[in-house]
Amino acid sequence: MRSGINGLASIVQDVFHLNPFGNYLFLFCGKRADRCKAIYWEKSGFVLTYKRVETGRFHWPRKEQTFITISEQQLTWLLEGLKTNQTTAIPELENPRLL
Repeated sequence: MRSGINGLASIVQDVFHLNPFGNYLFLFCGKRADRCKAIYWEKSGFVLTYKRVETGRFHWPRKEQTFITISEQQLTWLLEGLKTNQTTAIPELENPRLL
């Protein structure tokens, strides 16, 4: 977790072959999974955020050099310490009807 904006943007570009200047939020997690950093491009420069949890850990994929795409809801779950593949949510209805 020592990398700054330039180091993280280089990882996005060189390791994952993605465009760090796109309309994406890139998250990175340390080995202990108790802190994470996020970068995103905001038209005139990068924004870097950092979160460290005092108790607990983030539920993070542990494979080296792995990236996944998650939704805004999954991002919220992740930052709240939940798994990104929650199976207990109330399902959305495709064709709702009154009883």
